Amino acid sequence: MARKKECIAMLLAGGQGSRLGILTQTIAKPAVPFGGKYRIIDFPLSNCVNSGIDTVGVLTQYQPLLLNDYIGDGRPWDLDRADGGVHILSPYQQIKGTEWYKGTANAIYQNINFIDRYDPEYVAVLSGDHIYKMDYAKMLAYHKEKDAACTIAALEVPWEEASRFGLMFVGGDGSITDFEEKPKDPRSNIASMGVYMFTWCKLREYLIADEQTPGSSNDFGKDVIPAMHKNNEKLYAYAFDSYWKDVGTIDSLWEANLDLLNPKSNIDLSDRSWTIYSNNTAQPPHYVSGTADVQNSIVSAGGMIEGKIEYSILFSNVTVEPGAVVNYSIIMPGAHIKAGAVVQYSIVAENAVIESGAVVGEDPENMGDDRFDNWGVSVVGPSVNIGEGVRVPPKSMVCEHMKGGSLKD
Repeated sequence: MARKKECIAMLLAGGQGSRLGILTQTIAKPAVPFGGKYRIIDFPLSNCVNSGIDTVGVLTQYQPLLLNDYIGDGRPWDLDRADGGVHILSPYQQIKGTEWYKGTANAIYQNINFIDRYDPEYVAVLSGDHIYKMDYAKMLAYHKEKDAACTIAALEVPWEEASRFGLMFVGGDGSITDFEEKPKDPRSNIASMGVYMFTWCKLREYLIADEQTPGSSNDFGKDVIPAMHKNNEKLYAYAFDSYWKDVGTIDSLWEANLDLLNPKSNIDLSDRSWTIYSNNTAQPPHYVSGTADVQNSIVSAGGMIEGKIEYSILFSNVTVEPGAVVNYSIIMPGAHIKAGAVVQYSIVAENAVIESGAVVGEDPENMGDDRFDNWGVSVVGPSVNIGEGVRVPPKSMVCEHMKGGSLKD
């Protein structure tokens, strides 16, 4: 029997991330590179260890191989522990049968036996696809102070974006009085962050009941938490007012990366008091030649930079040849931008090659009124080759090699 823990975390990392298109065709969304030297899952894992939570179950499902290898024994996050540590939980490790996770609540239900090993009083349920820094210990203290069954991290969002989120109505004492799940006409702008703190004995009871409910979608936001609310359980909102970004779309992933270059964005990954850890192999320093011009960008180790870089993030082992231009773009590990190529307002995935004279993406300011309907971030998929002279228009997603001419919308 494992030693009893006051609080353990269950990290939902099995999502397909279909809205990220070709970036998640072969890897799970939490494994997508971020910020020059991280992957998305580094944020909740680092938050756990920084918050004093040393037992984490990572629930994987879709394309788990790279994610499993990346997490390994948890050493980079100080989670390689005999008593607790990080555990990869695939769907086959469950109460009975060999069934895929049917929803967020079902994923936790299937791992009740794992949680019971540690006999926790509290369980944090976290999403694996958000960029933020948060002290879960403070959230737990609030949860205990309120004697809550469930506490939901809450964030005010702009009204024009509110319909994208599960929304809450919150009383003056922090209690949750009602919910709306992605309404067309929102009446609240207090959004759920998908970060939950539960009292385990309560959650366990509701997970079992939900599994026995015909027609349930087995989802926390749609089923379990509304059931708790209907039964008058104590539900509270925990106000969060720092940086948080759901990076489930191409635009939001691009924006969140470039937020690292904006001093007004309120996210600082150099803060040593709350380190975001990652599993990176050692690389030689990047090389910036005398022909290079690098402005307001992040350039990671192992790169060879000889062109012009502005407001962009370059991951490890990226090559930018002389005369190449990279603006407002994310260039993932091992990508090669050849001489005279232009990459702007784009994401270039791992090991892709942009040949000489190719142009990927478009500056929205050059599109006039057309930008409102036709502009968007362009994406070049992993290991894709964009041939000499090819022009990739805005809002394109290229998953095959392109040789000569132009890519049509």
